[in-house]
Formats: sequence, C-alpha cells, structure tokens
Amino acid sequence: METIDKLANVAEEFAGEISHAAHQTAQAVGEKSGQLIDMEQKAMKNCRASIRDYPIASVGIALAAGFVLAQLTRSCSPRKK
Repeated sequence: METIDKLANVAEEFAGEISHAAHQTAQAVGEKSGQLIDMEQKAMKNCRASIRDYPIASVGIALAAGFVLAQLTRSCSPRKK
C-alpha cells in the first residue's frame, strides 16, 4: 500500500504542475491575443490612412496585386487538354 500511496502523491504533484503550466500558458496566449488584436487594428488604421492619402496609387497597387494573383492561380491550376 505504501508504494501505491507514493505513486498517487507523485501523480498528484505532477498533475498540479501540469495544471499550473497550462494556466500560465493560457494567460500568455490571452495576452498575446490582445497584443495581436491591437496590432491588427493599428495596421488597418494605417492602411486606411494611406489609401485616403494616396488613392490613385492604392488602386494601382490593388490592380497589380490582382493581376499577379490571377497569374499565380492560373499557373497552378491543372490545364485542360
């Protein structure tokens, strides 16, 4: 019985350590999530400001990006014979 009690104590300590580590990980992920949301909002704000300041360049960039994406997807899709 003594061996079983020792194993139970070790397992209980191990479970406590895992629980603590999981809690710390969850906190870190929550903090990083908030930071990523803030960064995304700042990036969108900057993007909107740039589009407002340079509308013609923004349209040109959008057209060029669309053209490049179309070329990439066309070259990656299977061709009909």
